[in-house]
Amino acid sequence: MLLSESLFGNTFPPFEPGFSSWETHEPLFNFHPVPLQAQEPVSSNSGSDTPNPPPVTPKTNRKRSKCEGSGSDEPNRSDLKNLSSGSDDSSLFGCIIDERKRRRMMSNRESARRSRVRKQNHLENLRNQLNRLKIANRDLATRLRLVAHQNQLVHGENEYLRSESAMLRQRLWDIRQVLLVRQLQQHLNLSA
Repeated sequence: MLLSESLFGNTFPPFEPGFSSWETHEPLFNFHPVPLQAQEPVSSNSGSDTPNPPPVTPKTNRKRSKCEGSGSDEPNRSDLKNLSSGSDDSSLFGCIIDERKRRRMMSNRESARRSRVRKQNHLENLRNQLNRLKIANRDLATRLRLVAHQNQLVHGENEYLRSESAMLRQRLWDIRQVLLVRQLQQHLNLSA
């Protein structure tokens, strides 16, 4: 027996008499597929009036110790090395994929939440602007009514002053006529 066989064990069984190594019907690699676990459906709600539902947590209790890594979406190198060196290959790979899906889902939820908050803030700003514009419009309408009323008063006063001016002109003309008649009489009296 070799030294390497004593440390790691002999991974190749000895040939039985009468069978060559090419006649074996066993698969070279024995993969055990991981059964898919039922997950709860993910619901999306885009309404801005409803509060955010609590995040969905899977009910299955899986081993997270192999999945938990550096916090990035990419598997670290030790995970990639482990993919080729054990019977947990597919479960570790599935765990990495599940972790990516979970992070993507959380990122999408956070993005949707931020979008709802932005939309709500935008609507609130529009409501505030609408209220300010309504108040400004009301003030302008009040000022317009005041100016229109003052315009009517000035127009009425102008009409009164025009009529008074015409009356005073007429009186002045009448007074001139009287003065002319008196001057003419005095001139006739002096000449007679």
